[in-house]
Amino acid sequence: MLTPDLLFKIASNVAALGWLLLVLAPRWRGTRAVVLSGALPLLLAATYVAVIGYQTLAHPAPGAGFSSLAQVAALFKEPWALTAGWVHYLCFDLAVGIWESRDAQRRGVPHLLLLPCLVATFLLGPLGFLLYSAVRRWYPRPVMATI
Repeated sequence: MLTPDLLFKIASNVAALGWLLLVLAPRWRGTRAVVLSGALPLLLAATYVAVIGYQTLAHPAPGAGFSSLAQVAALFKEPWALTAGWVHYLCFDLAVGIWESRDAQRRGVPHLLLLPCLVATFLLGPLGFLLYSAVRRWYPRPVMATI
């Protein structure tokens, strides 16, 4: 039976696989097919939609909502909602990491310079996004030749 704890572990492992491929094998065909294509974040997004729908219909948290900090705190007291929130983070952080990787490849950013950005995005989301945004300013996008 699927529990919030089990789904937490599965989703975390799926995201970890994506991050490992971005860090260790960014140009591998498998990474392109599974991660850079957006397949893993889409899987996490679909999981999020299913879990938040289930939580909303089957396990609504009393006093929960998004209009105040107290309402959000009430929402996250419900394990399914907390799991949905975690999957939300996994999905968006991985999507940002994919964007960083694809953008870095297009711009010619050395992978060793991208690595701290990916690690920071994995661990602290917005910090990694800020770090990569600073790095990419030193690597303007190549001008595409017109035919």
